Order: sequence, then C-alpha cells, then structure tokens
Amino acid sequence: MREMGGDQVEEAVAACVAVLRPAVDRDWTAVKAAGLEWSCHEAAVHVADDLVAYAANLAGRAKDAYVPFELRLDDGTDNSGLLHVIETTGALLAATVRTTPHGVRAFHPYPFRSADRTGFAAMGVAEVLLHTQDMAAALGLPYRPSEELAAAVLEVLFPHVQPGPSPWTTLLWATGRGELSGRAPVTEWRWRNNLVIAADRLDLVGIRPAEARDLRLGGDGGFTWAEGGPYQGTRDAAGFLLKAYEGGVHRPEFGVFALVRREDGRAVGGLGFHSAPDEDGRVEIGYDLTESARGHGYATEALRALADWALARPDVTSLFATVDPANTSSQAVVTRAGFTKVSADGEGLAFELRGR
Repeated sequence: MREMGGDQVEEAVAACVAVLRPAVDRDWTAVKAAGLEWSCHEAAVHVADDLVAYAANLAGRAKDAYVPFELRLDDGTDNSGLLHVIETTGALLAATVRTTPHGVRAFHPYPFRSADRTGFAAMGVAEVLLHTQDMAAALGLPYRPSEELAAAVLEVLFPHVQPGPSPWTTLLWATGRGELSGRAPVTEWRWRNNLVIAADRLDLVGIRPAEARDLRLGGDGGFTWAEGGPYQGTRDAAGFLLKAYEGGVHRPEFGVFALVRREDGRAVGGLGFHSAPDEDGRVEIGYDLTESARGHGYATEALRALADWALARPDVTSLFATVDPANTSSQAVVTRAGFTKVSADGEGLAFELRGR
C-alpha cells in the first residue's frame, strides 16, 4: 500500500508555493484569510510553524508536550522569503517522516496524545491544503489539490467522516469550509489520529481505513507480520471496518487493532470490536493470532489491555465474546482475561466481562 509520507508532504507544499507565488507582490498583512481571523501573512507563518513543529516533535520523540520553541521570521522577510520558509519547513517534515521508524510515536494532543509518522505527515499535509485554500480564496487565486491527496488526509485523520462524492469537497465540509449535499454544516471539528493501547509486550495499534482496505484486498496493511500473518479473521474484520467507514458509522476508537510485538515490531494478530457499544453499553469483541505467535499468552495480554481501556469508558458497561464450543484454546483465553460464560446456543458459547 502507498503510505501517507514525505512524498505527499512535498507534493502539498509544492502546490501551495506554486499557487501563492503569483501574489507575492501584494500586501498579505492587509488581506484576511478566508474564514479566519488571521491575515494571509499570519496564515502562511502558521503553516510553516506547524510544519517545523511536527518535524521537531517527531524527530525529538516528544512525549508530553510540543518541543519548546517557536518559529520567528527575520525582520524584513518578504512574501517570497516566507514561501521559501514554507518550502524549507516542509522539506524538514518530509525528511523526518522518511527517516522515522514505523512504530515510533510522538506527542500530539488530539485525541489520544500521540501520532506516528503517518499521522504527522497527514497533519502537515492537512495544514498546507486547508490554509492554502484559505489564502488563495482571499487573494482571488484558483486552487484545488489532487483528490488523491485529499482522500489520503481523510482516511488518516478523519476516519469518523463518511466519504463523499469528492474527497476535496468532503475535506472542506469536514473542516467547516464548505457545504456537502445532504449533510448539515460543520461548525466544530477535530481530526483524529489512531489510538494505540499499550499492553505488557504488545501495542494494540488502531487500523486506519486505508490500511483496512489494503488488508481486505490481500495486502499487509503497512504492517510487518509474523510468519503466517495476517490471519483471515483480521482480513475479515478489516473488511467490516471499511464497510462501516464507507457507511458513515465507523467510530475509530471501537475499530480493529493490529497486535504489534514491541520487541521486533512484528504484528502477530488482530483484535477489535464488532461495533460501537449499544444503548446499554454492551459491545462484542473478536480476535485472532497468527499460528506462529500462539502459545505465548499474547491473546490474553491483548484482551486484558483492551478490556481495561474499554471498561474505563463511561459508554461501556460490558464486553462479550462468542467462542466456538470446539475452540478450547480461545475459551481458555477469554477465561484467563476475566470473562465468564453466560450462555450457550447454536452460534457458540457467550462469555461476558462486566465493569466494576
């Protein structure tokens, strides 16, 4: 699969500079960017500041806050110089994304206080696309980025937003910048990096729509898998995730997670929710492991971590798992994770874990 990365950052920045360059002789401080309280000059500085801040946080492996510095232009910097700053800070982010290992995460406040290289690349691209639109509209310049780039931003940062007929118009709508037929105007919005839940030896890494699509089609989803992976159950779950996303009912925190072994970065299985909790707070889970990873307690460890995370939420009261009567190993996993058998029928054995 084609991962959101340095190439996309450079593509977005190059288009931004090309669009704005014809207006460098105008006074950007005197023109308010469309829909913003900033002038076009302030919006351009903001873009550069975000690009270098994302690069710094990722390169510095920031844990709890942004790296404590701020971009400041030299006195007398003109608009051409400002575009050069955007080009340079974009190049810094692109280089950082390319040289950061796959599993590394660094601080970003929303919504789960971290992002990986894909998330930082997407955030940089989103800042460039959206604020270029704001500036270009104010300056009377035509601008429309590639639909592929807009779609990639949506799949990485807006997995809660149902795809529309055009990725670019959908992204504008999702960020309060435009209308979309059949949907109410957006007045408040946030993007969402993927959730990662830490277990003892594993990280439960939230799978994004683009990764789910690749898994469903037989790819690796961008993960390095242990021998025999991914298991068919993970591919099937990825298909259900993608269907929910395309139907506009996907809640990313109640999606599917790849179980990534921390010691070598290899994915050993999948674990996730069948859907969001119902009105009573009940939610069903499922899981699988590659055959080469079985017998090491990974499934029990991952299930406990997911259960602890879910039951700490106010909208979850209980977890359920349905297990084939012949699958004694899976029955042992859920039992060790604290589930108790509550029923048996033609579909299998039902196990439940309730919150305290």
